[in-house]
Amino acid sequence: MHHKQYTLDNLGYMISYPDNFDETKTYPVIFFMHGAGNRGNDINKLFDNAYFQILPTHKDFPFITVAPHCSADTWFELWQPLKNLVHHITTLPFVDVSRIYLMGVSMGGYGAWQLGMSLPQYFAAMVPICGGGMYWNADKLVNVPVWAFHGGKDDIVFPEESIKMVNAVNKYGGNAKLTIYEDSLHSVWFKVYPDQAVYDWLLSHKNENTKALINLYDDLESYG
Repeated sequence: MHHKQYTLDNLGYMISYPDNFDETKTYPVIFFMHGAGNRGNDINKLFDNAYFQILPTHKDFPFITVAPHCSADTWFELWQPLKNLVHHITTLPFVDVSRIYLMGVSMGGYGAWQLGMSLPQYFAAMVPICGGGMYWNADKLVNVPVWAFHGGKDDIVFPEESIKMVNAVNKYGGNAKLTIYEDSLHSVWFKVYPDQAVYDWLLSHKNENTKALINLYDDLESYG
């Protein structure tokens, strides 16, 4: 596994390539949004994130990870560059556009919920971890399978935040499930990242409508 750093619209991001990466092949992608602890002006802070520390423990990890870096206080201050980055990765020849997955944790969990609702056509499935969002917009996720995670004893982002989002997606006819680790605090990601079942679940989903829906990206009235 090796990493390269890039910039798009003043948004720094890192791509983590799997072992034996072959640019003539296509790969599934995890679009990963970190939490508040990795904010700042140094993109190398991403290497301190538990996600990138745990990835090497997975044998034959098949995913490319695209990880934007938040240089502002919140992801919402970088919203247009974030959306542009999602669109950009669909143009990369080694990306399987039918298997782009969204994962975010804490502040990035909020960001992932919102990005999923803003650009649902791009994502085959999503894993928001200890996040929350605008549950009244959850109808946008009816075609995006969701597996959310939260710590039952989380006193930073209360578990009700994930419960409301998952219930709202299902209320509108979507496919969302929630795993609550009852004895875990906020850092529930230490149980999620090592779990091979999470990545197997992602790979079980494929976005069949991506090609047609990508063309809708330019319809700004639809995406705000």
